[in-house]
Amino acid sequence: MDTDARALRSLAQTYFDSAYEMDADKFASIFHPSSSVTKVGDDGNVSVTPIATWLAAVRNLKAPKQQGLERQDQILSIDVEGELALLKLKLQIPPRYFTDMLSCLKVDGTWKIAQKVMTSKT
Repeated sequence: MDTDARALRSLAQTYFDSAYEMDADKFASIFHPSSSVTKVGDDGNVSVTPIATWLAAVRNLKAPKQQGLERQDQILSIDVEGELALLKLKLQIPPRYFTDMLSCLKVDGTWKIAQKVMTSKT
């Protein structure tokens, strides 16, 4: 269990670094190719975006690091059950503040994000 917790903390750090640098390739390294991003849109409807589409959008965003914005990342919880884990993270990409729930699966001995469910506020 300790090894899994360390691996998931490392995955979370890569996630935080990817968000701060807006690095789609780094994000791709921790997401399973069949994963998706789910959120409630501004219109109130649930949207599910395949990871390839989401990564394409990330490539067009300006990185908080390039803008000199303050970084604030936090792992709120890690829950592991065998080959399944749930990470609850908080991070900021000003002016938005995000809470992300990352459902992870251990695939061939490596933790990958299978589903990202997110919410944000300003």
